[in-house]
Amino acid sequence: MAWLDFLVAFGYPGMFLLNFLGASSIVFPIPYTPALIAAGATGSFHPFLLAIVAGLGSGLGEFVGYGAGYAGRSIVGEGYERKFEAMLKIFNKYGTPAIFVFALTPLPDDLLFIPLGLARYEFIKAFIPCVLGKFLMALILIYIGKTAGWFIGQSWISAFITGIILIIIMYIIFRLDWVKIAERFA
Repeated sequence: MAWLDFLVAFGYPGMFLLNFLGASSIVFPIPYTPALIAAGATGSFHPFLLAIVAGLGSGLGEFVGYGAGYAGRSIVGEGYERKFEAMLKIFNKYGTPAIFVFALTPLPDDLLFIPLGLARYEFIKAFIPCVLGKFLMALILIYIGKTAGWFIGQSWISAFITGIILIIIMYIIFRLDWVKIAERFA
């Protein structure tokens, strides 16, 4: 397929940029996760190295929302200072696992990273669990693609079954209300 050749041609720098742009876009979503599955299926990338590149790219991309929140605090004004302090206490208690879970799953990251910036949550305390969550998410998607690529190479029946399973998994991921799930466990 031509788009897979295009994806492979840009290599690791292209995958870094795609993941950065995909994670940083707030208004116009860029679907970088299917590209990770496709990149895994091509067999042209080392899975662990690609997961590192994708994790760093998408992890850094999430901090566009953090930066918007950080800058937005001066616009919001001092009247909300007590609320920001309360948010910071909550983030200091639950921040690391929440950031990791939001980064690992298809939860809307911006719902977390903009308030983290508003509360002026410590950058490094947000960055490390974010990159680790994005790395693990990327690794899972890459290995799903790699496994799908292997099955597709075996026979058309394996390819058909793999395709159906992937469609079901993607359907479940997008149909679940991740916000309600997060609220239940918060």
